[in-house]
Amino acid sequence: MKLGQATIKDIARELNLSASTISRALKDYHGISDETKRKVKEMAEKLNYRPNAIALSLRQSRSFTIGVIIPEVVHFFFSTVISGIEEIANSRGYNVILAQSNEKLAREISTIETMLSNQIDGVLVSYSKETKTFDHFTKLLDHGFPIVFFDRAPAIPGAINVMVDDYQGSFDATAHLISQGYKNIVHLAGPKTLKISIDREKGYKDALLKNGLDVNPAYIISCPLGTLEESKDLVSELLISLPDRPDAFFSCNDIGAVGAMMACRDAGLKIPLEVGIVGFSDWQFCSMLQPQLSSVAQPGFLMGARATEILIDIIEKKLDPKTMEQSLILETKLMERGSSKRF
Repeated sequence: MKLGQATIKDIARELNLSASTISRALKDYHGISDETKRKVKEMAEKLNYRPNAIALSLRQSRSFTIGVIIPEVVHFFFSTVISGIEEIANSRGYNVILAQSNEKLAREISTIETMLSNQIDGVLVSYSKETKTFDHFTKLLDHGFPIVFFDRAPAIPGAINVMVDDYQGSFDATAHLISQGYKNIVHLAGPKTLKISIDREKGYKDALLKNGLDVNPAYIISCPLGTLEESKDLVSELLISLPDRPDAFFSCNDIGAVGAMMACRDAGLKIPLEVGIVGFSDWQFCSMLQPQLSSVAQPGFLMGARATEILIDIIEKKLDPKTMEQSLILETKLMERGSSKRF
């Protein structure tokens, strides 16, 4: 038997007792002798038995606590989402347990198990970049456990998602660059495991086509790490390797856009006269740069607030997510600033 997979039935078989006796002994019920309790607990420890966290959480009464799992606490966008979550949760009498996955699947899974063991009533999730399958979520949903996903929408039928219109935001950003006279526009794309990356790339492509420009595959550059160093190095290489030098960059995030700005400056290019740059998320630092960085603003606070309202409604009203609106899409807003405005 593998560690961590023992069940009450396994203990019952080892001790030749009924499963109900094992269950009562583990809970110290009256009517079970001390000797039986001792044997049961010793065998449970030997077999590394752990109670089913999902079943346990569903049996208990409400704790008035919700869990929140995000990729990174330091991300400005997620900090605004957290503010919205806490505002609504506190107003409705709920506490919030916050954890970050650090973009790691294993940590995401272990965090959910820990939260369930602590009897949370429901969970808000923005899943990690490493998450490609969603079995750990579908198992909870199949048991009727309340989950609402935000920002990153998984491919799970019947799941409730609260997100921004990534497609339209990217379309607007690319169309803006075209309106300013830029033609060779590179897209610094996010990981393909995230729907937001796919939608943002599609918005970029459609804006080019609608404005009579071809989609050049060489101008779509994968930036899976999303770091400043990654985008700076990639853009520096592009500026010297592509036959037609790029004259604009639309990045799937603001950090990537800053890396592009640094690479362009190192190459001696003037922003926005010779090259335009637009990011996505509108982090706080965007208006502190010189020139100020154009970016697509996301309503983080509203996203957190609406996701929390939906989750608590599911908890309190015992709603069936399958009968509810599956996706709530919030509008973005393009913040046009000095890094892309020629006119």
